Amino acid sequence: MITHPLSSTPETTQEAVLLYLKRHGEMTIGQLCQLLNITSMAVRRHISGLMQEGLVHSRMVKQSRGRPTYKYSLSEKAESLFPSGMQTLAVELVDMVFEEAGHKGVMKLLERRNEKRVGRLLPRMEGKSLEQRVEEVAKIFSEDGYMTEWETLPDGNFFIFQRHCALHDLANKYRQLCALEPRLMETLLGVKVTREKYMLKSDPVCGYLVKPAV
Repeated sequence: MITHPLSSTPETTQEAVLLYLKRHGEMTIGQLCQLLNITSMAVRRHISGLMQEGLVHSRMVKQSRGRPTYKYSLSEKAESLFPSGMQTLAVELVDMVFEEAGHKGVMKLLERRNEKRVGRLLPRMEGKSLEQRVEEVAKIFSEDGYMTEWETLPDGNFFIFQRHCALHDLANKYRQLCALEPRLMETLLGVKVTREKYMLKSDPVCGYLVKPAV
C-alpha cells in the first residue's frame, strides 16, 4: 500500500505508474507499457492493485471500430500523495493563532479541529467490534499519510503504530497536536489509549497501546 508522499524519482513500478498518470493525465495500458518498458500483463497487474487501493480510476472509451478501450487516471486520494504546500500553510496559520492568542489559543484551535473530526469519523465506528475499530482507526490515519499499522498483542491488547508523521514540522513546533492525537483515538475507540513510542523523542515510530475495557 502506498501512503507516503511521492517524489519525482519512483522507487517501485506502481509509483512510476502514478507519476506517469500525474504527468500525462488519462492513459491506456498500451501507453503505460511503452513508457515503463514492461508487458501489458505486468501493467494490468499494477493497475489492478492501484485500483484496489482506490488510487486509480478507469473509464471505458468506445472506438469507431473494434472493442472499446479503457483509460486510467488518478483518483482524488492519489492526488494527496503528491507534494504540496499544505503543511507549510498549516504551520503559517497556526503561527498566526499563536501570535494572537499564545499556546492556549493554539490548543483551543486544535481541540476544535478534533471535535469536528470526531463528528465526521464516529459513523465509521458504528457496529464494529474493538478490533474492527482499531483497524478502522489505523486506516483513517493512513489515509491522512501517517503510514499506520496495527497488531494484536499476546495479552489481548492492541498496538497502533505510525511509521511516518504527516505533520512532522507542525508537531515539532506545537506539541499540542501530539497531545490531542491519543485523545482522538480514545474517543473513536471508546477505550484507554496510551502513547508508548514517540518519534519526537527519537523513537522510530509513534506507538499507541490500546487496552480493552475491563
